[in-house]
Amino acid sequence: MSEISGRQKTLYFLKFIGLGLVVGVAYVDPGNWGTDIAAGSKFGYSLLWVVVMSNLIGIFMQYLSSKLGIATGMSLSENCRENFSKHKTIGLWISAEIAVIATDLAEVVGAAIAIFLLFKIPLIYGAMLASLDTLLILGLEKFGMRKIEAVIIGMMVLIGCAYLIEINLAQPDWNQIAYHAVVPSLNHNSLIIAVGILGATVMPHAIFLHSAMTKTRKTIFDVLKTPKRIIRFSLMDTVVALVFAGLINGAILVMSAATFYQKNLAIESIQTAYQTLSPLLGNVSGLAFGVALLASGIASSVVATLSGQVIFEGFTKLRTNLWKRRLVIR
Repeated sequence: MSEISGRQKTLYFLKFIGLGLVVGVAYVDPGNWGTDIAAGSKFGYSLLWVVVMSNLIGIFMQYLSSKLGIATGMSLSENCRENFSKHKTIGLWISAEIAVIATDLAEVVGAAIAIFLLFKIPLIYGAMLASLDTLLILGLEKFGMRKIEAVIIGMMVLIGCAYLIEINLAQPDWNQIAYHAVVPSLNHNSLIIAVGILGATVMPHAIFLHSAMTKTRKTIFDVLKTPKRIIRFSLMDTVVALVFAGLINGAILVMSAATFYQKNLAIESIQTAYQTLSPLLGNVSGLAFGVALLASGIASSVVATLSGQVIFEGFTKLRTNLWKRRLVIR
């Protein structure tokens, strides 16, 4: 590796990055929106530390997943198949499939809600449209996984931009944010939502996917050769991506606290949050919220489908088509 210059290392790192942002979409899916909005509207900024803690746990788990993929050349599901008995492998496979299907359901419902809020299209038709959009994105696979990655990353950036607008309009208390981001505060009333934030943040299907997606960087592995440097690249990629995802989750809670909690409005659903935002912060806020929710639902649904594929193939050794899997699950 001594013959590779610092500039070349930077170029290889830029070619490597992207995996973290793809799996990071799972950390800002509609399920996170629901828990973060509820937490902010009911308890203000006090549960912001849970978002920070959950994000740190997520970074650790995703790093271990990518490290496993780099070190073994196999996904987590393939490693499970190779290292556990047949009965244990079947049990793990079934539980992983149930988890990814349940997650995918939430993603599609979130996208359908966004379509209803933005275009007043009934939920059933919105779910069909969301599934169609996802299929079109998955169709990019024939042009290479990088194309799908680019679309997902673009949606992630769109969500981040939307919440920059929300935070600017909400005008939160930055002193309270700084305090509650690092000082734990919990009681019996907020415990369930705190657990919900953790559960919605650390997603099992993203852990399975991350280990498998390291295979898409094989050409970079062949050039760098040194596993330690590749793992270091993966760590940097994971940290940057999931810190970005954590900032979005934190922004959702902060927006809810600054807007709803200050008005003594306990928000129970995403629909109610959308309908309440426009009167309080203006139409731009409602539009940004709806567009970001749509991007979140579609992007996270794509990630769920990709995860389902690597879980199925890893545990069973059978090849499957993304389109066929998507249609069967629907």
